[in-house]
Amino acid sequence: MEITCTRCHQAVREEDCYCPVCGLPQLMYTSADGTPAEEQQEQVPGAVRDASMVEWRPALRWAMILAIPAALLSSEFSPLGIFGMLWMASAAAWAVKLYVRQQRVPWITIGAGARIGMVTGLIAGWLAFGVGGCGLYFQRAVLHQASQIDTGWREQTLAADQLAMKTVTDIFPADVLQTVQAKEAQDLAWRLSPAGHAWGQIIGFLEISVFLVLFAIIGGAVGARLMGRTRPTEL
Repeated sequence: MEITCTRCHQAVREEDCYCPVCGLPQLMYTSADGTPAEEQQEQVPGAVRDASMVEWRPALRWAMILAIPAALLSSEFSPLGIFGMLWMASAAAWAVKLYVRQQRVPWITIGAGARIGMVTGLIAGWLAFGVGGCGLYFQRAVLHQASQIDTGWREQTLAADQLAMKTVTDIFPADVLQTVQAKEAQDLAWRLSPAGHAWGQIIGFLEISVFLVLFAIIGGAVGARLMGRTRPTEL
């Protein structure tokens, strides 16, 4: 039976470890005792037949283990939160690396690594959202810092509104400027209200979570790419 590459479908010799056309590692080989590759894969626990497939039970385990510290380091109240995207990308890359080692496969595709990274990012994003919300509640209810938080929010909102009004004045003509300013004043009043403040905090936490997921996807893809580069020369 002719052996073909699973990516480019070109003919591959039985003794080739890599496709001579596209370079894809070939998992279809025959061992020294003549055992077919299909039987060997069934005999090896956790073997992955397709490098693009993900065994989600071990993948979720590593994603959870690494997402927790990444979420804590990336939360708004962490002193190292400024490097949150770096923590998230690193955690996703490590999740991919540990998953590949546990599965005892030489590599996985970049897409599979990105999916593991996405799951790691989703877990970390929700954890970071929860940590941010609990931390804000602790500051307001336990530490009694509500007045300082509200004052800081008001100052930031007014500064942003002044910058927006300056831009509006430069863009809109005088005949519509008054209408635009009235609308902006209504929006400012809502943002300064308790409901506006609460929604602003929620949106801020959600933005952090979204960026964590994006950087986790990138980290997972990079981790899979690096594992592919360091794959062994023989299978």
